[in-house]
Amino acid sequence: MLGRTPRKHGTRVVVIGLGRFGGALARELVTHGSEVLAIDSNPALVQRYSDDLTHVACADTTNMEALQQLGVPSLPHAVVSIGSNMEASILTTSLLADCNIPKIWAKATSRQHGQILERVGAHHVVLPEHDMGERVAHLVTGRMIDYIEFDTDYAMAKTSAPQSAVGKSLTASGLRQHFDITVVAIKHPGAEFTYATADTVVGAGDQLIVSGRIEEVERFAEMT
Repeated sequence: MLGRTPRKHGTRVVVIGLGRFGGALARELVTHGSEVLAIDSNPALVQRYSDDLTHVACADTTNMEALQQLGVPSLPHAVVSIGSNMEASILTTSLLADCNIPKIWAKATSRQHGQILERVGAHHVVLPEHDMGERVAHLVTGRMIDYIEFDTDYAMAKTSAPQSAVGKSLTASGLRQHFDITVVAIKHPGAEFTYATADTVVGAGDQLIVSGRIEEVERFAEMT
């Protein structure tokens, strides 16, 4: 098993699959202080990431004995980022569930794949290509500065303040009543984002972070 000495101790995570998504995720976790065990069946990928990650191993994660030898069952977090081999993705996720790992994240290539992963034990399913496609679609229209969905019907967006709210407090503007959204934070030009309160006054050129049901957030963005 190859690897680098961690700079500091944090959350312990096993990342299985070192493709573009898994490799980028593993590197980011290490940057944020997590102790990462990365596993892939491709020796070339293992060698590529050996200097960047805490521990890197070449193994078949569809084999329970291999997982046990690497100490995977003792880890509190697991990410299955196998994308091209659906059978390996599902079987690996199932074995991790059998290990009773508290939090299992799994990458899916389709909604059907994601449903299967949930059934075999994944606590969280990620659809990177689909989620990014939706996010970029909202940004391309120009109505939102940033956008993210948290569930099938909930989202947060960063957008410009509507002209109708300028010069008014959030309570007086009636944004929540009219659009059924919550203004979470506000940013005045040249300043940083701050938490929004009922008495926060909206100024010209302000940016808002709003949350709510997807259709309501989109409807609000149409007004900005």
